[in-house]
Formats: sequence, C-alpha cells, structure tokens
Amino acid sequence: MLGLSTVLPSDPVKLITFALCIIGLFLATIFVVAFKPKAGESTTLQAYLKFFYACFVKPHSGDGTGNQQDALESFYKAQAEVYDATRVRLLRGREDLLGLVAAQLKYRTEAGLISQRPVWVDIGGGTGHNVEQMGAFLSVPDFFRAVYIVDLSPSLCSMAEKRFARLGWKNVKVICQDARKFRLHEHEQEARKRKELILRGQIVRDLDENADAGGAELVTMSYALSMVPEFYPVIDSISSLLSPNGVVGVVDFYVQNQVEYQSRNYTGGAIDRHVMWISRVFWRTWFEIDRVNLEAARRDYLEYRFGTVLSINTRNNFFGVKLPYYIWVGCSKETGASSAKLAEIDAAATESPYLSALDLQTGPAQSDIELRSKAYESAIVNLQSSLPLPATWYQNHHWRIHYDDTLLKHTRFNNSYIYAFTWEDDRADARLLKVRPDDVILAITSAGDNILSFALEHPRRIHAVDLNPTQNHLLELKVAAFTALGYSDIWKLFGEGHHANFRDILINKLSPHMSSLAFQHWLSNGTRIFSANKNKGLYYSGGSGNALTLVGWLFRILGLSGEIKKLCAAQTLNEQREIWERSIKSILHSKILTWTVLGNEKWLWKALGVPPAQRDLIEWDHNNMDDFDPEGPFAANTPTNKKDRKKTSEKAQRKSSGHAVYEYVLNTFEPVVTTTLLSTSNHYYLLTLLGHYTPQSHPTYLSPKSHVQLSKPTAFSGLRIHTDEISEVISRMRPNTLTIVVVMDSMDWFPPGGKQAIKQIRGLNRALRVKGRVLLRSAGIEPWYLDVFGELGFSCRRVAVRVPGGCIDRVNMYASTWICTKEVSIEHEDVKASLRKNSMGELKI
Repeated sequence: MLGLSTVLPSDPVKLITFALCIIGLFLATIFVVAFKPKAGESTTLQAYLKFFYACFVKPHSGDGTGNQQDALESFYKAQAEVYDATRVRLLRGREDLLGLVAAQLKYRTEAGLISQRPVWVDIGGGTGHNVEQMGAFLSVPDFFRAVYIVDLSPSLCSMAEKRFARLGWKNVKVICQDARKFRLHEHEQEARKRKELILRGQIVRDLDENADAGGAELVTMSYALSMVPEFYPVIDSISSLLSPNGVVGVVDFYVQNQVEYQSRNYTGGAIDRHVMWISRVFWRTWFEIDRVNLEAARRDYLEYRFGTVLSINTRNNFFGVKLPYYIWVGCSKETGASSAKLAEIDAAATESPYLSALDLQTGPAQSDIELRSKAYESAIVNLQSSLPLPATWYQNHHWRIHYDDTLLKHTRFNNSYIYAFTWEDDRADARLLKVRPDDVILAITSAGDNILSFALEHPRRIHAVDLNPTQNHLLELKVAAFTALGYSDIWKLFGEGHHANFRDILINKLSPHMSSLAFQHWLSNGTRIFSANKNKGLYYSGGSGNALTLVGWLFRILGLSGEIKKLCAAQTLNEQREIWERSIKSILHSKILTWTVLGNEKWLWKALGVPPAQRDLIEWDHNNMDDFDPEGPFAANTPTNKKDRKKTSEKAQRKSSGHAVYEYVLNTFEPVVTTTLLSTSNHYYLLTLLGHYTPQSHPTYLSPKSHVQLSKPTAFSGLRIHTDEISEVISRMRPNTLTIVVVMDSMDWFPPGGKQAIKQIRGLNRALRVKGRVLLRSAGIEPWYLDVFGELGFSCRRVAVRVPGGCIDRVNMYASTWICTKEVSIEHEDVKASLRKNSMGELKI
C-alpha cells in the first residue's frame, strides 16, 4: 500500500482526473477489442477511432440552419471512408434482408409476376454497400435493368460512385437527392412514357402517383428510415415508386411496447416484438444524440401503407447489450385484395362452389349465403377500416389460412409442438380409405407426415387442421421444402433431422413459400432444432422428442446402446427377435420404469401426448378385458351412461394406473418387434430408437419417387392449413362437401358425458356427404363415443382390433381402428321433426 500511495497524486482534483483517464483508457481498450476485425477484413484501429469520434464526440448539427443535408454531411464526411468497415457489427440484418428480397424477386420472376428485368431503388443507400452485397444472392449487372442508390449525403454518394466504378457495374446509378423528391420517371424513360400515356388528358401533379403504369420491382431501406425527419412523405413516395408486383424491404432499429400493436392482425406476427421499458428509454435516448429516431410511428406507418409479407423482430448483441432491430418485407396493400381473389380463397376454405367451372355443377345453396371463413371475415373488417389485409393474404401461396395467434387456445402451447413425427400408419390409411381424385379430405395435421401421404394420392382438396399453431408451422416447413429444395436437402432436414445450413436455406430458398408466422418460428428456433449436434435434431424436439431423449438416456445408463444399434441393423426377423429377447425386453418389465415413467400423468401428457381421458380408456379396457368379445357388436361391452362410467372410474382407482399403461405399452412393442423388421419396413420404431430415419426405412413421403411428385408446381394447390378446432373449421364449411375425415385418436381426448363429442360429431354429419367416412383410432377397444356416432346418423365398423400378441398395423399404438360412415343427414331429420312438431301444434290450436 505504501508503494501505491507514493505513485498516486494527493490532490483530489488530480486524483479524479487520473481516475477518469484510467477509466477512459479501459473503455477505449474494450472498444478496440469489441471491434476487433474478423479475418479478411481490411479495417484498422484508425477506422474505429474515426467512427468513435464522429459518433460520440464530434457535434453534427451542421451550420445551425436545421438543413438535414448539412447535418448529415457534418456527421458522415469525417467517417465516409471507414463507414462500411465500422458498421459490420452495428448494422446487423442487412444481409438477411437482401437474401429475403432476392428470394422474393426470384420467385416472382419465375412465376411470371415480373415480366422484365427488375428496377431496384435503394433509399438511403449510402456507400452502395447493400448493392455490392446483393451480388452474393443475385448477379446485379445481369439480373437488374437499373439500380438507383438515393442518398442525401454527398460524401457517402462519392464513396458509392468510386465503388461501382471499381466494380464496373454500369447499371448502377448514384443519385444524391432527398428521397422525398426522387421520381423514377426522371431517370427511367420507359416509365415516363407509360405514365404519360396513361395519364394523358388528366391533371398531373406527380407522374409517379399512378403506380399501375409500372415502377420499381424492388425498393429497400437499410437503417435509413430511422434517420429521416419527415418519414411520412418518404414512405408515401415508396408507394408511388413500387410496381404492382414489387417488393419493399426495410431493416432498422426499433423500440415498441406491446400495447401499441397487440390489437392489430396485419403485422405478420409479434414474436419478440415487445421491448421492455428500460430498454425502450435507453435506446431511444441514446440514438437521439445522433439524430436517429426510434419512435414506433415509423414502423407502424410502414405496416399501414403496405401489406406485410414477412416480419422479423430480433436483437443484435452489441457491446454486451441487446439492440432491437427488425426486418420487414412488404408489398402493395392492394395486392390480393380484389373481390375475386377474396372470394376464391374464401371458397377454398369453406368448400363453397365459387372456385372454378368444375365446382359449379351445383348452384350456390341458401346455406352458402352467410357461410364465410374467419379469414374472409378478418379481411372484410380490415378493408372497411382502410387497413391492410392480414399477412396471410399476401403470401405467394394461400396454403395457410389466417388465424388470431394471440388467442389463449393457441398461446397455451407455448410456441412448441408435441409431435415431431406422426404415429399413424400411412400404408394402413391408404389401404382402408382408397383415396380418389374427387375426394375432399379433412385430417388432423399432427407432424404433417400423413398430410404429405394424402397429397401423393392427388385428391381434389386436403384440409389440414390443428389447434396448435406450431404443428402447422412444421407442416408449412415441409411443404415449402418440397416446393423449393432438392432431394438431398429434404433428406437432411426430415430424414436425418439435421441440416448445418438450415438458416441459409430458410432465408434464401424457403422464405417465399412460408407465412410470416411460420417463418418467424423457424428463424427463431430452426437453427437450434436442426443442429448438427449428435444428440440433437428435429426428432429430439417437441414433446415427442422428450420421449426419445429419455429412452436414449435409459439405454445408455443400462449399457444397451450397442444392442439397440444391432436391433436396428438386424436383417432378419429371427435376428431381431433374438436381440430383443436377450436384452431389451427386460427393460419393459422393469418396475422402476412402470412406476416412475409409464404411470406418471405428467410424463404421459407432455412426452407421449396421452391426455387423462385417453388414459381412462386404457384403464377401463385393462380392468374389463375378461368381458371383451372381439366378435361381438361394437358397443356391447362399453359403459355408455354416467352411472356405468362412475363405477368404472371407482374400480380403476382401486387398481394401479401405471400397471394398466405398462401392459398397454408391452402389448404395443412386443408384437411389433416380433412381426415387423425395423431396418427395412418399420420406420416408426426405428426412429424412436435411432433418432433419425435411414435410406432403407423411412416414411413414404421421403422416397426419391415421392419427391418427384411433391415437388411439382401443382402438388399442393389443393392444400389448406387451418389453425383451429375441427368443430370450428367444419362449422364454416358448405354442408355435404367432405368425403373423408381423419381424426386420428382425437376423439379419445373428449371426456365422457361432455358436449364436445356431440358437437363435433354433429358437425361431421353436416359437413360430410352421404356415405362420407370418418377414420378414427382409439386407445380403447370399444370407445364410448361410438354410441354417439350411431345416434347421429353414422354406421360404425371396426376395421382393425389389437389382440395380445398381434399387430393392428406397423405402429400398433392403438387398440382399435374404426370407419364411421354417414348414412343420413341429421339436419334433414331435425327439420322434419321440427315440421312435425309445428304441425301438431297447429292441430291442437
């Protein structure tokens, strides 16, 4: 301590000065380390010092006149030469924006929506960094007819001119001008001639007011909107610049409170959009020092003036803190808003007869007049309020039907799916249903595997329904992948469950084929889910992934990992049975497994997706198997009244819940292993043991032959994805239009004595044609709700039943499979009964 005191000054003022110098040196050191250039970057310490001086030390108010150009120039002139090198870490998201808009342009060009070489206007383009970086996605000299960089700073424009002189890109033009005053017709003669021809004889205030005559196919703003004082006219000018099928792309900083946007349905989703109070105050105050304004109105007005195609909210980890920024891709607000387009999409969702001449075999029924989808209703409300349509209406494909993602019934799934793979034997479904080209199918989405299998049968329409939004996000990902990717990428994603370049293909290839909400989900979670980590991957995600993870741990703890690999590689049934008997079978007989796992209600629901009502069916069968007659009538041994169910429940409580489930699981697995070969013909259990498929054992949709069919442009033209309850979807469908409904085991989830099953079955009768079929599976041998089907106009036929030692199908997970066929329309019977009642009333009078 004595040596240190002799070095430090004794004067308090000098001591404070010395301390500040030390702190300044410390901060400067951190600053230099934080901005240490990456390998290959030609930046220096001098560049960062210039940046620090220009941004944090030098005042940049200009000459005091308030002139925006002068203020900008005073800010940028001192750092123009180092601008690009010092913004790499601060201005995140620019490359992602370029990838997204490039993907949109390529899709629209290939689809014929853009018939000529596009024009690109980059507002606030500065040094031209974005235009050069676009070369990683598109050939700028070849793809674009003209590129205009519009910026108000002469110093930055000078750097841009030098850049493109060096690159030799003759089609890039640098315009040093206020963005509010930039007019495309002053530079594009073709645009001027078209507009003059269209506006001939009219009073013209601005030739760019009529965008129908043509304009720029791409308009971008990269961290420029927050620096424009008068942002309203700039955003308005973008609307006049944009061609009818053009794309707008914006990336910028933002801060916003959820109260401001929570009632809007046109923002494309609000994942991670909310910024907490302290962060809002800090960043807004910090950026105002440099005349950067983060008020919410800028982004709000942008979303109001255009339709949202994709919207992303994310954070840049800058200096150890999270700096909020957004990426937004939009289009003209009028795109897709025509009455014909609205009616077409609405008709597809409700099966009303307005789609094509093929659908006009019967005229509109009286019941169609008020029959509208929730998506159509939301569109009408928005149009009446002069708002953009919900983002799903601006998709390139209208697979996904709009839904309100803020409702509790959707948010309760915590942005996660339960099933990463489907436990339904698609081969058995195909054999039982024999799908025809005129079939209209409604099926539960689950992981989407069964939907893709149905698509291979080419029915007229497929309605995929799931209340969990993320299950539909998974289906969207698969459909987009087949639309845009080759077989090798498809196999990596859904065969192996890993893809090292997932984020790149999501942005550059899949994004034009996804809804904003699904894209947000996979951008936020996909890289982690599809990680190349050995113990990670698609099939280790979701609730079902918990089951796979636990099974893997269990086998590793017991030293059976080697045996599992041998079991999955066995080439004959005898070899497979031998491995099963000598080692693995003993695990299922473990009491520890029975009591700690299989009897645990939380485990059953969260990992296996077995709700309490379905568990009760398993317990009832376990306690009443002695009374079961597999040849008897379907309802002979099923307690259907509340009294019988109460007795059953009390009896079940006296016995072990875990033991009932244990026997059920044993009866599931053992016949599978002894009768089906995992390595070649049972990919369901191969997946649960390995965590991935193999080229020899995989779902039908993952074969090269299936990829040829599902990658055709029309493969999913009849697909509609609904995020809602089945009863809600079918209640808005035209009566007597569905031919096949697949409800999987969802009827097991309804409690006996409740109204949910009655409501859904009545709805199914209304929506199905006569002789239309409902395929269902149940954990019960003779589930109670079959009585309800019988009472509401259906005949029920058990087409498969599981008996000890036998397999109902390759999954063997369910106790029975049923087909319920509609024999009579109960609505007609209700009308007749009502008429009879009225007639009797009149006679009494």
